[in-house]
Amino acid sequence: MTPRQEQTVRLPLTGDSPLEAPAAWETLRSGCPVATAELPSGDTAAYLTRYADVKNVLADPRFARPAATDPGAARVAPDGAGGPAADADGSVAIPDRGEGHQRWRRRVGKYFTAKRMTALRPGMTAMAESLVDAMVERGGPADLKASLGFPLPVFVICEILGVPAEHRERFSHWSDAFLNVTRFTAEQTRTAQAEFTRYMEAHVAAVRADPGDDLLGMLVRDGGAEDDGGPSDEELAATGMGLLVAGHETTANMIGKMTALLLADRSRWERLVADPALVRTAVDEALRFDANSGFGIRRYLTEDIEIDGRPLPSGTTVVCAMPAANRDERMFPDAASMDLTRSPNPHLAFGAGPHACLGQALARTELQVALEVLLRRLPTLRLAVPAGELHRLEGLLVGGLREVPVVWEESAA
Repeated sequence: MTPRQEQTVRLPLTGDSPLEAPAAWETLRSGCPVATAELPSGDTAAYLTRYADVKNVLADPRFARPAATDPGAARVAPDGAGGPAADADGSVAIPDRGEGHQRWRRRVGKYFTAKRMTALRPGMTAMAESLVDAMVERGGPADLKASLGFPLPVFVICEILGVPAEHRERFSHWSDAFLNVTRFTAEQTRTAQAEFTRYMEAHVAAVRADPGDDLLGMLVRDGGAEDDGGPSDEELAATGMGLLVAGHETTANMIGKMTALLLADRSRWERLVADPALVRTAVDEALRFDANSGFGIRRYLTEDIEIDGRPLPSGTTVVCAMPAANRDERMFPDAASMDLTRSPNPHLAFGAGPHACLGQALARTELQVALEVLLRRLPTLRLAVPAGELHRLEGLLVGGLREVPVVWEESAA
């Protein structure tokens, strides 16, 4: 097979189990690095699997996530389902390209500093301890995702945005409607979007009246009135909605996937129990090794380009398969093995370039805290079922497991 032979794949590609990489990734990287992908909507896109190609496209400031107004942009979701997270509905999207996007990133990025993440860490740890206490009290087997993976990021993002954590069930429903491309009808998605928008508009009004120390309060205080160049109510609401969805769903699922990956080969877990100093590199290796991260990141080409000898005309949608790129032997020696000491680890789990995830320091901190607490409190933790019997969360843009059943030795808890 020559590098220019074209193949068509149907997304999402899946392995034999939710923790395993699809065999097709290696085949594509070696023989067809620019394939054609069919999305659940039936639209097609170019599909990139090599690290260098994925990073170059993600880092190119000319290309951004497709917007609903981009001519011929490939949609992820069928019949408009999936909400703005799937198909970039501009009614709630923050500016996603050009100077508007960079201005938004500068404003919001001021919050996600190393100093602030350090300040948030004790509260995260206390909450994680409390959640593990409650799980232990209920006894095993337990669903780690429901017991720790979901509530911890909700607690954190609610604190950051100044919204009540007791509303977490509503947030869960809204984010699921925004990120799942198969579970909800277009009408259900529109209803969820309208409910979420009304909620956040009311919250923004309250923040305008009395800005606190949370992110939205900072944006109001530092930016001033909209007439003076400050963020509009619409931009504040969109920021809150975007961070609530991205800040809880992705990390909640990653806590479960990370723990499952470490327990699937229990020698990994035992090594971390013996040497907790490896937590930081282990978290990044789990991010690199995660094969169940959804559909990939889309970019819309506004100019003609060529990748690996294949011309891609302006108007093409490109799907950047970060998990496939993260298994590329050209960048990562022994890429198919999970190396808990891997450093440096320039994985692309958070994207790259001008659209890289703003909250990656927050996500890393939450993952580290969750792992530290589990290792300390439940060193005997293990999966309650074989790793091959875990179930993928179908249709979710960011990938995930339906549940992560675990058990432990009660005397050691």
